[in-house]
Amino acid sequence: MGGVNFRSLTFMILIAFFVWCSSIETCIARRGKHWRQSRYGAALSKKKGGSHGHRNYHNGGSKPKPPPPQSHKATPSPKPKEEVPPSTPSPHGRYGYDQQSTVFNVLDFGAKGDGKSDDTKAFQDTWAAACKVEASTVVVPAEFVFLVGPISFSGPYCQANIVFQLDGTIIAPTDARPWGKGLLQWLEFTKLKGIAIQGKGIIDGRGSGWWQDAPYEDPYDDERKLIIPLNSTVQERPPMPVRNELSGKMPSIKPTALRFYGSFNVTVTGITIQNSPQCHLKFDNCMGVVVHDITVSSPGDSPNTDGIHLQNSNDVLIHSSDLACGDDCVSIQTGCSNVYIHNVNCGPGHGISIGSLGRDNSKACVSNITVRDIVMHNTMNGVRIKTWQGGSGSVQGVLFSNIQVSEVQLPIAIDQFYCDKRKCSNETAAVALSGITYEKIRGTYTVKPVHFACSDSLPCIGVTLSAIELKPVQEHYHLYDPFCWQTFGELTTPTVPPISCLQIGKPTNNRVQSDHDVC
Repeated sequence: MGGVNFRSLTFMILIAFFVWCSSIETCIARRGKHWRQSRYGAALSKKKGGSHGHRNYHNGGSKPKPPPPQSHKATPSPKPKEEVPPSTPSPHGRYGYDQQSTVFNVLDFGAKGDGKSDDTKAFQDTWAAACKVEASTVVVPAEFVFLVGPISFSGPYCQANIVFQLDGTIIAPTDARPWGKGLLQWLEFTKLKGIAIQGKGIIDGRGSGWWQDAPYEDPYDDERKLIIPLNSTVQERPPMPVRNELSGKMPSIKPTALRFYGSFNVTVTGITIQNSPQCHLKFDNCMGVVVHDITVSSPGDSPNTDGIHLQNSNDVLIHSSDLACGDDCVSIQTGCSNVYIHNVNCGPGHGISIGSLGRDNSKACVSNITVRDIVMHNTMNGVRIKTWQGGSGSVQGVLFSNIQVSEVQLPIAIDQFYCDKRKCSNETAAVALSGITYEKIRGTYTVKPVHFACSDSLPCIGVTLSAIELKPVQEHYHLYDPFCWQTFGELTTPTVPPISCLQIGKPTNNRVQSDHDVC
């Protein structure tokens, strides 16, 4: 009996020993090579969704399946996933930013947005970061006012399709120091591809101090010579706004508020530009420009504050905008072609103009311009072309259509004797004008319905008028009949008033342009 018990006890001890050994092997195995492979394999399989042949063996906690047969060739052991340090707040601001982000908020780069602190450097740093990322967005957030000095958001090494999302307000310095001896622009975007400024924000040039200091020699609109008040006195200079504490402090060179230079596929939409020291929005040497749903706002007596200025720019579309300023609502200068402007409200201002062209005996080339579906109220001019004596080149292929004018002083004008100085000399050379069509121009005028003053040596040809209905409103000025000089073309319908001064056909002695004149 005792022997049996001893054998049973020995058997139980042996079983316990085997179980204990099996447990030790399992623990050793879990700490060995196979566990490490499983862990790194799982880590790599999570990277990019388990691509590159790695599989996830941990679904639902099931046991790993046997791996597929491996090649006899030696393969390197998979490397562990590199540790990515956690993101840290940006030293530039309160929110921080990811270097891989496409959105760059000026607040993250130190902008205060209190309307007093100089945020110029913060805007520069934001642009420097966004410039490196294609299709990035610079955010100027709403409910902040950013004081920004003269700045250039420049390429040409920036990535394409950057969006400048403007929902806050940017204001210009009224201190003379940031402007030095004078600059031609305040906010400038240069040599970019696919740049867009959009949003509901405001660019405020705070230009009243500049307007007060306009030198007497500054150019002023020469069409004023045609506007004679009822008291028979000619107003030689426009009245200046009421002077303020900024007067006498600003440089004589006045900046454009927002300028684009040498850029392709430019879009400006939604924003308001107001109180620019000079021109509000300028495009120079640009191709593929779209401007829509913007507002320009400055007093009607603010000097030389054009709304939109185009120069050496092609393929331009401007529509659905409200432009109120102290000079031309839209000014089309030399080197422009394929310009289409429609559904624009203009006033106060000096109308929509081609020119002035040919100043200082220069060559000017403008072609394929369409201006239609425009409403003008209380402007000095409606649609006009203005050139200097002594210039060369040509303006051709122009259509002014469906223009509604209300209390406009000179609704239709061509002036080839333009001079915005005290005195200009008579010269025989001129910019050639041809193929100019006016149709469906209706409304009221306060001085003269039509003024065509063309060059003696190079008359205007191909001037066509159709469905012109302009009625006088006696206000503060003498009223005049239509005037034509060296203007040739045709009347396709009766006009109100009759424009009998237009010479039908072509001039008999029209000289041929020289090679120097041809564009």
